[in-house]
Amino acid sequence: MDKKKKILIIIILILFILVIFLAYLVFSKFVLKSNFEKSILPFANKNDETIFYINQIVFFSNCDAKNKNISTTNYTLENIYQYTDIAFFIDSPEEEKTSKNTLKTVSIENINFITSPKIGEPALYFKSLNNFAKSELTDENKINDKLDLTITSQDEADLSTPILYNNLANPITLSYINSNIKTDYTFTDTSTPITYDGTLLPKCNISLDDINCNFSFDIYITNNLDEKYKCTIFIDVPLTSNDESIENGSITLKKDMNLSFYRYE
Repeated sequence: MDKKKKILIIIILILFILVIFLAYLVFSKFVLKSNFEKSILPFANKNDETIFYINQIVFFSNCDAKNKNISTTNYTLENIYQYTDIAFFIDSPEEEKTSKNTLKTVSIENINFITSPKIGEPALYFKSLNNFAKSELTDENKINDKLDLTITSQDEADLSTPILYNNLANPITLSYINSNIKTDYTFTDTSTPITYDGTLLPKCNISLDDINCNFSFDIYITNNLDEKYKCTIFIDVPLTSNDESIENGSITLKKDMNLSFYRYE
């Protein structure tokens, strides 16, 4: 076989291998696309409409402290803590209540402190609606891993407990508390009274940067068709709002949101 024929055969073999390789790539992409469509289309079909959402969250941020010792020459604060109460409604675009947009179960899970404060001990608590915007540090209300809310269809409910009307009539109320920011802090000037609010921060040499925090948690819903929904909420603890600062007392903030629950099962 002469040299030209050998070269031609080699070229043909290379072209054949190249064609096979390109065909394999095209087929692989087709399979991946097909598998992706098979996995994503059911999810998209389940979420072609919004059933539950949250469009606003109300925050109230303040500080408080526990007295340890008071005398004529000094007084000591045992536990200075900063708290932010959080209230939000789970809502539905449809006013008419059906099995699809009413609640069967609701839980709060996967609490994650993304940026923890430099000082203190942050935690999330259930907050009684009756005590919203009031100072309250109750260990029994601390959410450790998960909070299961009781769902009711009764006309009257004890809103001092973690309970929701199944027709979305009342909000979820929580409290972020950063406790023990400072302990055993003593004031020797007893001639100047102190106020138990955010003004404690500058008086006790606590900067806002020291207690800055953001965290997240997941809300899981099962409706009365046994469809399951989830929404992740990210919270930046509000310590300032426009020209206001918690260092001047307390602040209230209404924050517009656009948080839709997605159906995952």
